[in-house]
Amino acid sequence: MAGGVSGPELAAAVSEAGGLGFLAAGYKTADGMYQEIKRLRGLTDRPFGVNVFMPQPEHAESGAVEVYAHQLAGEAAWYETELGDPDSGRDDGYDAKLAVLLDDPVPVVSFHFGVPGREVLERLHRAGTRTLVTATTVEEALAVEAAGAGAVIAQGVEAGGHQGTHRDVAEHDGTGIGLLSLVTQIREAVGIPVVAAGGIMRGAQIAAVLAAGASAAQLGTAFLATPESGAPDVHKEALTNPLFARTELTRAFSGRPARGLVNRFLREHGPYAPAAYPEVHHLTSPLRKAAAKAKDAQGMALWAGQGHRLARDLPAGRLVEVLAAELAEARAASAKGGAR
Repeated sequence: MAGGVSGPELAAAVSEAGGLGFLAAGYKTADGMYQEIKRLRGLTDRPFGVNVFMPQPEHAESGAVEVYAHQLAGEAAWYETELGDPDSGRDDGYDAKLAVLLDDPVPVVSFHFGVPGREVLERLHRAGTRTLVTATTVEEALAVEAAGAGAVIAQGVEAGGHQGTHRDVAEHDGTGIGLLSLVTQIREAVGIPVVAAGGIMRGAQIAAVLAAGASAAQLGTAFLATPESGAPDVHKEALTNPLFARTELTRAFSGRPARGLVNRFLREHGPYAPAAYPEVHHLTSPLRKAAAKAKDAQGMALWAGQGHRLARDLPAGRLVEVLAAELAEARAASAKGGAR
């Protein structure tokens, strides 16, 4: 969960409780990532992971971005700020971050928005790092396996935040495969372990994806409301606020399909936002920051999975314990039912 949500405190709390906490490297500099890794190591000696965004190819039409910027002029005036520079960078410091992770290896590294080259994955493996890559289709999962990744993260369409599609095309708008179907299909197509991600909020759901063939489950939205989460309070409160009744995939904030709570900004600008990532992300960055500063949930990117109403305001470590207990209870109930 990039943008400061999944920082050292949250990752450490999850790892200390027996899970595998992840530090988000997205939207940070390489040095910023390194400093957070140092902080995380000071908080726990347990294994943890770092998530890295893949560089994006240039395919956006500058004219479409300019039109969108014109449409957002009223937002900039309302929040008394300027729009961001859409040409602020495409690679999110990818090479520099890889250099840090190879020089000072961490236990696990995962990748989003594409597949690293085989050489990159092999170098990480030689450094003792386990690698995972997100996939949203069977075809993407096969590409992950072919590149030599240690495991594939099967991300269902229910997932909050950005869909980790390898290519951003129009057909991804509002469509996708549900998690249980995706896990089953990928499990039958690849020989590497599968991690299930997308809309998981309860231990019984973890039991379901494990029964479907996953080796582990990855949760994001479930930890958004925890005290250790770096999400703004207004974002945490919105998860269970009846005013935000549903989620939707949108390009409004970043130019790439991402699931968030439906608010005014999403409704007004989602239908017109171009397929232009990271240009739109850079363009709207000052608007999102201004809305957060004003505690205006109607102008923020309220990333959340479809299970957001099930969010629990618990410390992250306690939440891991509760999920583990629910998982054990679900498995016991299943075993008892099967023995009849």
